[in-house]
Amino acid sequence: MSWLQVTQGDVPLIVAFPHTGTDLADVGNRFRSSRLARLDTDWWIDELYDFTRRLGATTIRTTISRSVIDVNRDPSGTSLYPGQATTELCPTTTFDGDALYSGALPDQNEIERRRKNWFTPYHEMLADEICRLRSMHPKIVIYDAHSIRSHIPRLFEGELPHFNIGTNGDATCDRTLSKAVEAICAASGRSYVLNGRFTGGWTTRHYGIPHNGVHAIQMELAIRGYLDEPLEQDGTSWPPGFDPEYAAPCRAVLFDILTACISFARDQSL
Repeated sequence: MSWLQVTQGDVPLIVAFPHTGTDLADVGNRFRSSRLARLDTDWWIDELYDFTRRLGATTIRTTISRSVIDVNRDPSGTSLYPGQATTELCPTTTFDGDALYSGALPDQNEIERRRKNWFTPYHEMLADEICRLRSMHPKIVIYDAHSIRSHIPRLFEGELPHFNIGTNGDATCDRTLSKAVEAICAASGRSYVLNGRFTGGWTTRHYGIPHNGVHAIQMELAIRGYLDEPLEQDGTSWPPGFDPEYAAPCRAVLFDILTACISFARDQSL
């Protein structure tokens, strides 16, 4: 499964990249355009976090686009944000509300096929890595890495904070961990919020069971924090290229955050 990329580490940390893929698989010709189908990708997030191997963390990444199937949605189709605009397990619109398909939408059989081909293997692999690391450590942290455009009126008002920490109202990890992450974000001088518009997707909510030794936290970054984000996402300006120098300040904060996640997991006094 070349589309599913796993790097095993031994420290008590898993970093997941569910939305960095741009592969439209065998359904690319069904979308109105490949540009729209890739618009909402978490651009270059895996490159931003390329220091994870140096930390000894385990990583899991799918190269399949979220427009094909979103591996961070409830597989039952239940909305993670009732009453708010969002996208489905197999999205039919972009974040802006533009239609992804010009013809028929994925029916239940097609959704089930995509679940079997890509959603289930991703989560089976993630579950295996959780079990492997839990056999080595009394507790571990799952860090779900995301990013999103800074302005999307359909999803939220105004400008999104730089760092959006999600723990589903402190249900998915010990408060000691979220406080440590908050403190690092505060020290950066950049804007941040805990459990604001984004409180954690299905991965965070499904696997984060603190009393079982699995603590999960989601980080949704506003893209402007690590990319020179243009105001318009047209065909010539989107996506912006990854500039390591531009991203360096954000990367330094993220390095401290993941280091804190490892320290938390290793602290047996908590």
